Amino acid sequence: MQQAAAAFGSLDVVINNAGYGQFGMIEELSEQEIRAQLETNFFGAFWVTQAALPIMREQGHGRILQVSSIGGVSAFMNIGAYHASKWALEGFSQSLALEVARFGIHVTLVEPGGFDTDWAGPSSRHATPIAAYDEIREERARQRGLQASMSGDPAATAAVLLELVDMAEPPLRVFFGINALDIVKPDYEARLANWDAYQPLAIKASGRQSPA
Repeated sequence: MQQAAAAFGSLDVVINNAGYGQFGMIEELSEQEIRAQLETNFFGAFWVTQAALPIMREQGHGRILQVSSIGGVSAFMNIGAYHASKWALEGFSQSLALEVARFGIHVTLVEPGGFDTDWAGPSSRHATPIAAYDEIREERARQRGLQASMSGDPAATAAVLLELVDMAEPPLRVFFGINALDIVKPDYEARLANWDAYQPLAIKASGRQSPA
């Protein structure tokens, strides 16, 4: 980071894009597999971000783009380790955005849906399967197959990334992909409905009366 700042005169933009997909039901995952997933997708972004912050804070500006996923705000079968890494990325990045705004540093979580990459191909890793989950695994594979026709073009993202870093007030979160919102919106609507339905239980657990 210091070398980059010295070479270019400042460190304006950091994009954390390193990551891979670890497939496997929760019961199938080994300790090594879940730790490796977190080391790359979460800790990799964490350490790079932390290294950039002193430089950006001192210069009084900077843009940090964290490449998350719709898997950072929703969850599906057979990629629980991946979700754990991306939800962690989302959590620390939202806290970070609040912490560094006064220093002129903006944080944006880019949340892609399906794109035509090898994320589920050669770059992915797979846990040793347990036969009891074969039917569930096949069900999820069919779902992903139906969504494949909506996959985005990775080359189209470059111009949009540049548009984000040029914004005076970039968003904290932005979806990439034509179908990401359609996938996530029903999930969040269901969450809100669930929390609302069980609000009496939440109040009971507080040991206090609901405010009038």
